[in-house]
Amino acid sequence: MLSECREKQDEITRDYLCDEVMMNPEKRKFPKFDVARLLGTVFEPTAGCRVCILTDFDEPQKWMKNFSFLETDEMKFEVQKNAVKHFYEPFKNGVMDKLGMNGGEMFAYYSTNGSNLDMKDDVFDSEGNHLSLDKDIYPNYDIILCITDWSATAPLTAKCKEFGFRGATMHGMNDIILNSGLAVDYNEVAADAEKMRVAMTNADSIEVDFTLEDGRVLTAWLGLDGQDAQKSQGLCKGMEPDVANLPAGEVYFVPTDARGEFPMKYEDGTLGLLTVTDRSIVKSSLIEGNQDTIDAHNTRLANDAMTGTIGELGFGTQVLPVSFSDIQDEKVIGTCHLATGRDDHLGGDIIPEMFKVHENSTHDDILFAPHKTPNFNVSEVRMNKGGKTEVIIENFRPSEFVKKALRL
Repeated sequence: MLSECREKQDEITRDYLCDEVMMNPEKRKFPKFDVARLLGTVFEPTAGCRVCILTDFDEPQKWMKNFSFLETDEMKFEVQKNAVKHFYEPFKNGVMDKLGMNGGEMFAYYSTNGSNLDMKDDVFDSEGNHLSLDKDIYPNYDIILCITDWSATAPLTAKCKEFGFRGATMHGMNDIILNSGLAVDYNEVAADAEKMRVAMTNADSIEVDFTLEDGRVLTAWLGLDGQDAQKSQGLCKGMEPDVANLPAGEVYFVPTDARGEFPMKYEDGTLGLLTVTDRSIVKSSLIEGNQDTIDAHNTRLANDAMTGTIGELGFGTQVLPVSFSDIQDEKVIGTCHLATGRDDHLGGDIIPEMFKVHENSTHDDILFAPHKTPNFNVSEVRMNKGGKTEVIIENFRPSEFVKKALRL
């Protein structure tokens, strides 16, 4: 009896600590970033694999030749410098030997200047030689790490299936991400993502309530048709072609329908009200800020309606600090995000050829998180599944349903 009481008390203590950290991610302690541990976990097995690093510049030949970008002001090319400091140099200083890898070269291609746009084929090595991604890179490497300013997950996912490599995309990498979202144990991340995926899979629909500062409540409804939930778990184990998006920790769906309204905070701070019909944003209306920003969005929708198509609904599963980079912040538990545009890399039906111009065929995340959208609240997210409704998020916090699922 005494041992049972102690076990129960231990369980209560663990649950309390779990809640404390979940509600206050700054209290979580992370191990020191270790590139060997990260790659060894994500890409097991690594022995015999040839690895390289890709990065992006507007002028790739100029900046990649002799690593000249390293000589620039310390505030410039943060991501590319992190790629050298935390991946390229450790590769040359024993990490490749430790993991049984070879290669370790670094290449640069032209920045796409858009999220998940297809890249040009041109790529340059550190001697300034002009090479081809399709001829010289994809066929000759087993593991490709894409550490860039702009996300390349969608195009790299398509290329890995064509050429048979594994890879990881880590755009927007900064010091916070390195010391938290990339320092974690990805076996644990994968396990938590799977727990939440199981809890949410086969949902019929999701409803999201947004409460504005003036008290208005906007509701967006997203139809899911009972589809299997998918997960971003961060693991590419085995030898099958695949690309991980790191940091990982997400459960997501490809909506089959959507309607209603939701707010959007634009880059200049303007707040708009987006009207959604038949899975697409059809117009934006000004709540506060710059009317020109709203007009520009409406013009884009009128010129290329595919830019307003809802291609993803995602939920974070990790306890992580705010990094001010969406690649990590959308993985924080209690947040959710929608994405517009292409979703072929997620198993969806929106492909680049559907857009009127190539530059529009992006996959753009719209993140709802306290630090990013402080002028409105995600007051409640509800999942409708098999005739039953479960609350998923309450006021940017995971619900009891979610916390229970993660403790299983």
